Amino acid sequence: MADRIAVVGAGQMGNGIAHTFALKGFAVTMIDVSADALARARATIAANLDRQVKKGTVSAGDRDAAVARITEATDLSSAAEAALVIEAASEDPALKFRLFAELDRVAAPGAILASNTSSISITEIAAHTRRPDCVIGMHFMNPVPVMELVEVIRGLATSDGTTNTVVELARRVGKTPVEVRDYPGFVSNRVLLPMINEAVYCVMEGVATPEAVDSVMKLGMNHPLGPLALADLIGLDTCVAILDVLHAGLGDPKYRACPLLRKYVAAGWLGRKSKRGFYTYG
Repeated sequence: MADRIAVVGAGQMGNGIAHTFALKGFAVTMIDVSADALARARATIAANLDRQVKKGTVSAGDRDAAVARITEATDLSSAAEAALVIEAASEDPALKFRLFAELDRVAAPGAILASNTSSISITEIAAHTRRPDCVIGMHFMNPVPVMELVEVIRGLATSDGTTNTVVELARRVGKTPVEVRDYPGFVSNRVLLPMINEAVYCVMEGVATPEAVDSVMKLGMNHPLGPLALADLIGLDTCVAILDVLHAGLGDPKYRACPLLRKYVAAGWLGRKSKRGFYTYG
């Protein structure tokens, strides 16, 4: 049980987390209400592992072993044997509250319940369980198999034991854990999203094209990816959701989502996952 985890949500973050843990020897149960989403996630993991084999960073044997360690399920009760459950569902507070209440019911006593939330209060999530001492934020960066950082967020009641265990697990899967306080957006998105939002305002106001904005930030500020291309990778709907949390939680109008960003989301232009955002994807 100690080396068994469950990942709830088979989207781009969930399948990346499953990939990362399976490659480091953990048995992973990937859970999603959609069997189709689980099939797509398995195909994505296999393709990403194949890419690592071609690059020479993973052996063919390790790839095959990692794939074999991942099982899929459509019922949350499948998390019952996991020592750590990582929720990676949509950035919707009501959904996360429901999931944690149910996970609290089905997970083993003492199991740690972690959220990959990028902005929602861990303290508030934990309040929907009977084990707030075992609830923590474990915010991975996208793409998970590549990015080194994990933000570790303690809620008001998170215990030292839970925090120490999660920090050690993050290190075991090759990540660098950084502890931050439980405030809206934590550190990563409290700094990142206002920059993305301002970049969208530059486009809306005709200051520059998306390509020009991203070129300035890449060439002038040494960013590996421009803010608008990064927004497309994150998902424009997720960007709006995070900005809404920042705006509501901190009460400052500087966090209000740009109208153009909301318009793109309303049009279904969500970025890479919908093949269109600030850029078009084939």
